[in-house]
Amino acid sequence: MLDMKWVRAHAEEVQAAADGKKIKVNIAALIQRDDERKVLLQQTEEARRQRNTLSAEIGKLMQSGEREQAEKMRAQVKQLNEQLEQEEAKLAVIQEEVTRLQWLVPNIVSPDTPVGLSDEDNVELRRVGELPVFDYEARDHVELGEMHELIDIPRGVKIGGTRSYVLKGAGLLLHRAVQQLALDLLLKKGFTPLEVPLMVREDTLVNTGFFPTGRDQVYELQGENKWLVGTSEVPLVSYYADEVIDVKEPVKLAAVSTCFRSEVGSGGRDVRGLYRVHQFAKVEQVILCAPDAAESERMLQEITGHAEELLQRLELPYRVVAVCTGDMSQKTYKQYDIETWMPSREAYGETHSSSNLHDFQARRSNIRCRDEEGKLVYCHTLNNTAVASPRILIPLLENHQQADGSIYIPAALRPYMGGAERLILPEHEQGG
Repeated sequence: MLDMKWVRAHAEEVQAAADGKKIKVNIAALIQRDDERKVLLQQTEEARRQRNTLSAEIGKLMQSGEREQAEKMRAQVKQLNEQLEQEEAKLAVIQEEVTRLQWLVPNIVSPDTPVGLSDEDNVELRRVGELPVFDYEARDHVELGEMHELIDIPRGVKIGGTRSYVLKGAGLLLHRAVQQLALDLLLKKGFTPLEVPLMVREDTLVNTGFFPTGRDQVYELQGENKWLVGTSEVPLVSYYADEVIDVKEPVKLAAVSTCFRSEVGSGGRDVRGLYRVHQFAKVEQVILCAPDAAESERMLQEITGHAEELLQRLELPYRVVAVCTGDMSQKTYKQYDIETWMPSREAYGETHSSSNLHDFQARRSNIRCRDEEGKLVYCHTLNNTAVASPRILIPLLENHQQADGSIYIPAALRPYMGGAERLILPEHEQGG
């Protein structure tokens, strides 16, 4: 959590960040309660000191035979113990309250973060690629998936309930192909791939900034004190928790993992197709670097560039937006979203996200490095979605559909698709 001395010195800025991110925490109340905690702590420490002093005196008196005086002091010790018990109880309550408020304190935002209420206020930075023009009635990804026998949503729902699906045949191959393409790209960029736990302890979610504010988005394994991650960012960052690491060169980690999200609060939104589902796969990139603002800004641009390079290899039109305060999470200092054109939505849809967290996660996770003077300091952490599937299949199928019903396969994916240049309709569809 943020250092309380720093919070006190920047109370207005921190409160503005909380208000902008719609996090209900009163920084002035936190500071007041922390002041009360300090007073109670001093009182309990003084009471313990007096008790210890009296106890030592009692021992001396007993040795010298002054039992009457020793008994009087025992009465004082008893009174101090009762007083101490009451003060320790009060201290425990107020400490719990201070800690609860501290966990809610958000990261501040970068000076160039747009101010806004929702994703509608995100600011477009650039567009890349030409939007497709269809001279025929274009189909959405669900219809294309059914025609090509790539996607089976009814049976997915039968098996897993709402927001479930089955990928089959070439649908699964595409799903795996985009992941492998992303991983291969990151390997060439110097990332170390990891296979990580997807069931994690609660403290990893707290320390990486997903709890307490995002608790309703995560599936809990009842009775296990374990949770299913919605991104491998959690285990990748936690990999170095409570360690001192060398960041003379940025530490670059990547993972391919299944992810789970409850999507609480999204009822009725994006109910058709693969846009908002409970289970999906991600290739995640995480960087830990020196706590230098210029350095972590360079890393943010770099990891965003990796995601853009992937979309360019997939030959998909996209745009990059600067995420506004009202669309940011508690942990984020600066964020870009990449939105890919989805013809069926007649709009760009979010497919990637890049975040710079400065030392917010590292403080909570106790990940430190040494500065040039050898002093221990907290690292900066960053993360980016290299690709998330099956959501990426929406623009991939819709933008690359052809008039004859076939689907063009970008050249970058062909090595993972047996060299195929197109997905051709099954014979019964062609005949139909």
